[in-house]
Amino acid sequence: MSQSKRPDWDDYFISICNAVRVRGDCRRRQVGSVIVYSNRIISTGYNGTNAGESGCLDGNCPRGLCPYSVVPAYYEYTNCIAIHAEVSAIDQAVRYGLTVLLEFATLYVSERPCTACQQAARAVGLPRILCPADGGGIEYIFL
Repeated sequence: MSQSKRPDWDDYFISICNAVRVRGDCRRRQVGSVIVYSNRIISTGYNGTNAGESGCLDGNCPRGLCPYSVVPAYYEYTNCIAIHAEVSAIDQAVRYGLTVLLEFATLYVSERPCTACQQAARAVGLPRILCPADGGGIEYIFL
């Protein structure tokens, strides 16, 4: 009987980000994020509109309706109505009174975060972000 390799913590939490991202409400790409303190998930987030609001998959995002030839860049968010996954996870942690844990936590993201999301993480005291690296493996972003 063969045994599968057990993932390390970073790979484990990145895989959870990939599971969370399927809830994303975007025609262009779905992103998931997880905030972890002491190897325990304290918050998750995915990109989309606020609860109860009609989103991109419903055809309400001007950016989502544009062809890639008009708005090709991943980091160009003109006319986007979505809240990014990272901001959503931060908002949930703050909403549930977990702010004090953020300065010791790690933000995992299914894709490299944009500059604005890195700034949001820095603003609440998150010290690091981990995401998949372009060439494989995991990229560490220290804030």
